[in-house]
Amino acid sequence: MGQKPKNQKIRAQKYNKRRSLTEGWENPSAFIDADADPRHETLHLDRSSAHSAYGFFYISFVHATALSMKKQSEYRGANNISLCLLCAHQTQPCDGVALQMTLLFITRPSRVRASQDRHSPVPRARRRNLSQSARGCSRTYSFLLRSLSEMGLHESAKAVYDCMNIDGHSPDASVLGFLVSSATDAGKFNIARTWVDGVEFSLVVYNKLLNQLVRGNQVDEAVCFFREQMGLHGPFDSCSFNILIRGLCRIGKVDKAFELFNEMRGFGCSPDVITYNTLINGFCRVNEVDRGHDLLKELLSKNDLSPDVVTYTSIISGYCKLGKMEKASILFNNMISSGIKPNAFTFNILINGFGKVGDMVSAENMYEEMLLLGCPPDIITFTSLIDGHCRTGKVERSLKLWHELNARNLSPNEYTFAILINALCKENRLHEARGFLRDLKWRHIVAQPFMYNPVIDGFCKAGNVDEANVILAEMEEKRCKPDKITYTILIIGHCMKGRLSEAISIFNRMLGTSCAPDSITMTSLISCLLKAGMPNEAYRIMQIASEDFNLGLKSLKRNVPLRTNTDIPVAV
Repeated sequence: MGQKPKNQKIRAQKYNKRRSLTEGWENPSAFIDADADPRHETLHLDRSSAHSAYGFFYISFVHATALSMKKQSEYRGANNISLCLLCAHQTQPCDGVALQMTLLFITRPSRVRASQDRHSPVPRARRRNLSQSARGCSRTYSFLLRSLSEMGLHESAKAVYDCMNIDGHSPDASVLGFLVSSATDAGKFNIARTWVDGVEFSLVVYNKLLNQLVRGNQVDEAVCFFREQMGLHGPFDSCSFNILIRGLCRIGKVDKAFELFNEMRGFGCSPDVITYNTLINGFCRVNEVDRGHDLLKELLSKNDLSPDVVTYTSIISGYCKLGKMEKASILFNNMISSGIKPNAFTFNILINGFGKVGDMVSAENMYEEMLLLGCPPDIITFTSLIDGHCRTGKVERSLKLWHELNARNLSPNEYTFAILINALCKENRLHEARGFLRDLKWRHIVAQPFMYNPVIDGFCKAGNVDEANVILAEMEEKRCKPDKITYTILIIGHCMKGRLSEAISIFNRMLGTSCAPDSITMTSLISCLLKAGMPNEAYRIMQIASEDFNLGLKSLKRNVPLRTNTDIPVAV
């Protein structure tokens, strides 16, 4: 108990000392001398020199600021950091002292510092140590550059970079690469160009900029920048070409990518396996599989390069998408003969391809070969098999595969559920499909409307609209927002049961959720209202259709059938 007042007194003394050190700093103009320094960033160090943590100020500033920015997201856009609060061991950004005052501790030139220190009461030796400490060093600059870039203050980082150059320092390639990446991600392409143009040519930095431009879908800008720098600095490496070829293939400009591929040798740069794989995949994505196969043959003819599993899988995938399963099988066998082991992705593509054409015998054989080669199947494997068997009407085999995947402790995804639910509804096995929907409650799956719509449609067609309403409630409980098809099914179902007031209520609810109806929804509802002798309601719906949704209902007959039991694609 006796120690408590003493401890409180010591804490109070420390607080008052910190407060005295920062007294007056809320007025930045008292410390700025615009005439003495063209960078107008001068500050007397007298008050800060007595601070116990002064020697660690640089790193403390960077880490404290970064920590504050990460913990308090509302301060991410702050442009000013309060230096006085920082010295008092607080890190909240505020509108006190401007950022350039902090920069002085790193950038103040020695000539300005000397003119101020002549009038300083600090001892000469102390002043000399302060001058050496306050002088910027590369590591300190790098810390500050990274911190400002992480906070999104790219213009301020550019100001620090300019001061860094004046003091005779320059960032290394890793720091420069980080600055380029950060500025490009923020859409500050001009600043990123400044980072690159202001230093000696570095392939690492240039490739970083090219990669960030491609990732930001600025492929044309990346190509222009590449050709511009090619004339100034000489040849790039294969990584530079690979980045551009990947970007061009991603946006479907495979012909331009192929032109760049042919230019590589002219610049003394040889394509590698990544170059071939990228271009082959690009050709296959635009259904030019034969051109991709020709590149594979060219790759096989080289002594210093050889294709890998990615090369073969890309072409196999292209043939499967075109339904050319015979060519895909031949290429798969050639792959095995070459000693290249297929992976799960290769098998999944083939199994899905055979399933799409209804050749489930070959799909099952591929599954067996997958197990023999020691390649463990994943959920995509089973989903593709289940989808293939459901397409051919073998729902029982699909259910066995369902039990097998659960026995392997694999977690089904939304497509696995949707395929089985849709197949069961087609066979009018609504209660089994209903069981799968109940199973969703215990799964960490983001429910989608296409999983519920077939079951709701089945119960509505069976006349059990009450059960359909219960499923709708479960759907919303799962935070699955009904779509246009869901509402249309329910509206038609209630109309067919003569429950028109509920159908109108569902329609109004549909409008309230900003879900736009289509002509099928409108025509079905209006037709039922007219048959039930409710012309006023029918006229109101017609006005909504024409005025709010620009639907010209020339005929009130429902001549377009509603189809919800559609095939669901499998993502592989």
